[in-house]
Amino acid sequence: MNKNIALNWIGGEWTDSGAHKDSINPANYEVIGQYADGGLREAADAIAAAKRAFAETEWKEDRALRAKALNELADAFERHSAQLVDLLATENGKVKGEAEFEVSMVPSKLRYYASLARTEYGRAADPKPGSLSLVLREAIGVAGIIAPWNSPVVLMIRSLAPALAAGCTTVIKMPGQTAQTNALVSRIMSEVTSLPTGVVNLFSESGAEGSKWMIESPDVPAISFTGSTATGRAISAVGAQRLKRFGLELGGKTPMIVFDDADIEAALPKLEKALTVFAGQFCMTGSRLLVQSSIAGKLRQRLAERLEAVKVGPASDPASEMGPLIDRPNVERVNRVVNEAIEAGAKVIVRGGPVTQGPLAQGAFYRPTLLEVSNPDMDIVQKETFGPVLTMQVFDSEQEAIALANNSEYGLAASVWTRDIDRPLRVARALEAGTVWVNDWAVVYDEFEEGGFKQSGLGRLNGMAAMDDFIQFKHITMTHGLAQR
Repeated sequence: MNKNIALNWIGGEWTDSGAHKDSINPANYEVIGQYADGGLREAADAIAAAKRAFAETEWKEDRALRAKALNELADAFERHSAQLVDLLATENGKVKGEAEFEVSMVPSKLRYYASLARTEYGRAADPKPGSLSLVLREAIGVAGIIAPWNSPVVLMIRSLAPALAAGCTTVIKMPGQTAQTNALVSRIMSEVTSLPTGVVNLFSESGAEGSKWMIESPDVPAISFTGSTATGRAISAVGAQRLKRFGLELGGKTPMIVFDDADIEAALPKLEKALTVFAGQFCMTGSRLLVQSSIAGKLRQRLAERLEAVKVGPASDPASEMGPLIDRPNVERVNRVVNEAIEAGAKVIVRGGPVTQGPLAQGAFYRPTLLEVSNPDMDIVQKETFGPVLTMQVFDSEQEAIALANNSEYGLAASVWTRDIDRPLRVARALEAGTVWVNDWAVVYDEFEEGGFKQSGLGRLNGMAAMDDFIQFKHITMTHGLAQR
């Protein structure tokens, strides 16, 4: 492996595309390395390797092998966790604690799906005398995985683990923004001797030619994509020409509903983190705060004080509480969205914005912003910002809160804050969201499904249902005993 260039891992070999780009630390814009920028050729080679592995190895038929390899992958990630945390924090911009949190979630997901690989089964029955029917759950074939840059390690593993447990071979397109991290992930996976050559293939790409071919290729029947709703719609339209199976986790605009009987002291730290974790670059970012009118003044003031005090800085500074955005163009984009909202009537509670002075001005830093709005149809309320920008809306009744929360094309997640014993389940049932947290935020368990309602996605990740995106059903029926009669 060329130590100077982050290479792609295809068919068990380290490959160089010949097109090299710089990897940037978004905290100071220093170059931290170079990477081989993949594209159409890398995608085609990876698909061919995965197709061979599916046809020529025992991977799809040997569940014990799959379980062993998944457990070995978990061990390998644990061995290299410290190195992976440091590189992820540097290249992705996460503060150290957030990078540790992301990496820490990987082994348990792999081990959970290792267990499902051993317990996965179909069913059998004798529907009438002399007949036996079997339903087998078989791997669909080559699975394409397209991972985002905001949490590249865990969100890739979240798709990869169930795909491998199901018996699929895989082609993974990782974002160019995290190419050094991607190469380290590949090196970690390459240590797993139980993983047959070609079962996992990974390339980094700054553009979209490789991704497009994964969507178009007749040899990739299933795609697992995490990203924006607009892109999810676009790839679905193309994939429909091949009747592809899509698992999509798309955009979100998470409402956080705070009722007047909520424990405000317990809620405040969570409401702050719901906005600032990963600098708001998270599909489940708590970006819409809905507050009951009788406590709106108190909560507005207390949350504003907390957001103004958030220490923005690089991961290299242990005191940093929120890191940079992924790059400067995203700083400009988020700031433009905020300015447009203010011009459209949003009231500024905490302006935040780009850091333009001092050493942090070299990086892609954006301070948290809080805007109060009365028009629920404004773009700042309806469209995903993907940055540390929070809108606040005031409501009077429970019914109004539910209506405001559901007034969105998104339905990924929601949060409800109350000390009432009956309200949490009643409101949760009424909310159009795939995940609802009560008196908490961003609680995710490997054993339980997550995913979106409405325009926030198709299918589910985590839990047993995640494997369904990579499975096809085969019915075998046998008639016996006729020749002896």
